[in-house]
Amino acid sequence: MQNEAPRILVVDDEESITQLVSTVLRYEGFEVECAAGGRAAVKLTDRFRPDLVVLDVMLPDLDGFEVYRRLSATEPRVPVLFLTAKDQPADRVHGLTLGADDYVGKPFSLEELVARVRAILRRGQVATPAVIEVGDLRVDTSAQRVERAGRAVELTTKEYALLEFFTRNAGRVIGRSEISEHVWDENFDPISNLIEVYVQRLRRKLGPPPLLHTRRGSGYVLHAHEDEPSDD
Repeated sequence: MQNEAPRILVVDDEESITQLVSTVLRYEGFEVECAAGGRAAVKLTDRFRPDLVVLDVMLPDLDGFEVYRRLSATEPRVPVLFLTAKDQPADRVHGLTLGADDYVGKPFSLEELVARVRAILRRGQVATPAVIEVGDLRVDTSAQRVERAGRAVELTTKEYALLEFFTRNAGRVIGRSEISEHVWDENFDPISNLIEVYVQRLRRKLGPPPLLHTRRGSGYVLHAHEDEPSDD
């Protein structure tokens, strides 16, 4: 089965902020719902089951801290990223003391917000399947074992990390910057052709029919639809 995109609930009574944040998060591949108040957020959480909540502190009914207390009573607890005013450091301290996972001060950089969302999700707070299947590709993430049509595929550590990242995001076009952030590190040279080299290695080792496709000018996508156009 294909791993679903993480679900994020954005809670803010400023419509301009919810529209901007939700648009950016959807562009980054997340499934997003929005709420304009605390009570609506609590109700929506029960239905939407978010993997993370981006939560404003100042809300018109329940404040963000009270919403957090109510969400924290659920099992498993939903990770929360608070949005706080930069001139209210006491709010940031209070939120972190309660156990919130992180905060971003308003006005904030969208790049920073996305980076902090990804950092929280990478901490392992979102349950992910031990075995991911895309077509006839099977990736056992616990044993780090890969099979294609029942045939074992031997990969190096970095090849496996890259393939697992693709399978966790199957069906979504992933750009070079996102790949370098998740599979390499901050020292990755952005003009290096290392990603292209590893993609070619994966294609060769996985064999036909192709699963990993190039979208020229955009990145790469892993899928099992043989009839879908590709720029390979």
